[in-house]
Order: sequence, then C-alpha cells, then structure tokens
Amino acid sequence: MNLVIDVGNTSIKLGIFDDNLIIHKETLRPQNFLGIIKRIKKDYSLIKRGILSSVSNMDEENVAVVKDLFNTLILDHTVKMPFTNLYATPTTLGVDRLALVAGAVHQFPERDVLIIDAGTCITYDFKNKQEEYLGGAISPGLTLRYTSLNNFTSKLPLLNLEFPKNHIGDTTNQAIHSGVVNGVLYEIDGAIDEYCNTYPDLTVILTGGDAHFLSKRLKNSIFATSNFLLEGLNHILAFNNSQ
Repeated sequence: MNLVIDVGNTSIKLGIFDDNLIIHKETLRPQNFLGIIKRIKKDYSLIKRGILSSVSNMDEENVAVVKDLFNTLILDHTVKMPFTNLYATPTTLGVDRLALVAGAVHQFPERDVLIIDAGTCITYDFKNKQEEYLGGAISPGLTLRYTSLNNFTSKLPLLNLEFPKNHIGDTTNQAIHSGVVNGVLYEIDGAIDEYCNTYPDLTVILTGGDAHFLSKRLKNSIFATSNFLLEGLNHILAFNNSQ
C-alpha cells in the first residue's frame, strides 16, 4: 500500500492506494494533519511507502513526522519522472503540475493530452504522444476571480460561486456571476479549441475542486475526474520504486 499526500493552497488531500486502486481518500485542514497521519499509520499498517507533494509551505514538523512514520518520497524537480520535461524553467514548475502530467502518461500513454486543473488557479498542462511535457498556462480560478473583484474595487461585493441566470447580467451580482463563471468557461473552451487546431486527436482531462461545477457547462468533450492528481503522485512513486 502507498500513502499519497497532496498539500494544496487551501487544503490537504490524502489517498491510500493498493497498487493502482485508491481505497481511501480524505480532505483535511493543516491543523488536523498530524492527528490524522498518526491514525492512518495505526489503521493501515500495510502502508509501506509514501509520497508528499506540496505547493505551499508545509510545517517542517509535519514533514518530519511523515518521513519518520513512512518511507516517504518528497516530490521536487529532482525526482525522476515518467516523461521528458521540456519546460524551460523546470525548477519553477509546480510539483502539482508534474503529478498531473505523470497521471496523463500513466492513464493515456502515447496520446496528446491536455490536463486542466480548476482549483485556486486554473492550470493547463500538455504532454504529447512522445511523452514530452511542453508546458501550458496558469490563470486565476473561480474563487480567486470573485475575491479579486471585491479586493481591488471599492464597491463590488464578495459573492459565493453561483451559475449566472443569463449571460447578460441585469444586476451587479448577476453581472459578476456572468463575468466570472462565463469568463472561465469561455477561457477553457477557447483553450481547448486552440490546442485542437494543432492536435486534433486531443484528450482533455478536467480535474480540481471546481471540475464538477464546470464540467457539465463546457461545450467541448472532456474527462472529468477528482482523483487525477493523487493518481499521478501514486504513479510517480511506483515509477521511482521500479528504477
């Protein structure tokens, strides 16, 4: 069994894998991390290895405990990947994006794949049929766009995510919902169309916290999955253990 830990900007996701099958998953806040890790050690004694990916500054004590309890691989740009990384600045590439590409290599080998992760930020990552990672794009996510409108203006309210009633907003609230939600949908569909112009057999993966909200409203055909990043981390761990 493997323990997979994804430390994001707002929460921590844990997954326990039996080979390639995820058998347990949970999302937690950083302040609950140590207690839950110790419980997992007790409840899942067959866990032999772990991998930890963090895009935020995780407390060093927490990292030390994980390494002490499990044989843990800390993901960074020096870890071997199951693909060729052609990113011009590999040391600045987020480890979460590495994991997403690894998941694409594992689940869709020898195919052109665009992975869209809709979370705090929306990231676009592309790997080709030759298993080469070329790069992608980063833009603000839904919540970040709502928050920015409130933070950087004097009168616009902070709203919760809501699908607009019409693309023409007839109130300020509806105008914000239309601008934020439809803006993201237009962006994603436009990005997919642009990639398809060059890669007509493109496979598109949509994942992340806002994937479910967005998936049914996109005009392009996609695969929506909530576990893709965890599965990618598990594949990186398996790949490194096989070297």
